[in-house]
Amino acid sequence: MDFPRALRERRTDRRLSQLDLATRAGTTQRHLSFIESGRSTPGRGMVVRLAESLDLPLRERNELLLAAGYAPAYPESPLDGPRLAPVRAAIDHLLAGHLPYPALVVDRRGDVVAANEALDVITAGADPSLVGPGTNAYRLALHPDGLAPRILNFAAWARHIVERTRHLGELHEELSTYVPEVAVGDQHLGFAVPLELRTSLGELHLMTTVTTFATAVDVTLAELKLEAFLPADARTAELLLRARGTGSRR
Repeated sequence: MDFPRALRERRTDRRLSQLDLATRAGTTQRHLSFIESGRSTPGRGMVVRLAESLDLPLRERNELLLAAGYAPAYPESPLDGPRLAPVRAAIDHLLAGHLPYPALVVDRRGDVVAANEALDVITAGADPSLVGPGTNAYRLALHPDGLAPRILNFAAWARHIVERTRHLGELHEELSTYVPEVAVGDQHLGFAVPLELRTSLGELHLMTTVTTFATAVDVTLAELKLEAFLPADARTAELLLRARGTGSRR
């Protein structure tokens, strides 16, 4: 990767002027101009400051450091390794605490890391090969053998999912083939689209929240997302609470 070009592209992607970025990074516009033109070679500390000022994800910060000829600053630990043992405990606590509502944790590609037992309410009836740790939550949501046949507002929900996966290359292309060609109307809610799902408990209306580890300094941890479902109406809340009370997950 060409460092000056990589830096310039990331700055323009964020619609920052050289002066804006220089001010954030504590340097001068002239120095930044020299860096972006390749006339000046930044030190490791400057690259770190520029990456922080651009608010890049940790993986991209490491890539920028490598492009500048420096070692990565942020480790990428295996989730099942000892370094992230406290993280696994925290994930288990969060998932259990969200009951009786469904929740799961996914990595940067949307692959499932963990889930609570209430997720069974959502996934029941899907092809078993699409469900469980290591499978892809986005594929499960849109695949014809996944949740798709039971999603009552599938066109809107599918568009919502696909918009979130533009950075995933081949997976995004695959998911796009599952989305019906429907024009976006004036009532399209974008990211606020609820999930309207037919289940054995009855029809559920769910909204979603996404939680990340904001203070993470490990690439693996920084890319984890807790995707939690919450009832969008009182009836859905009652159905999920009743299912939890009776021990029913189907």
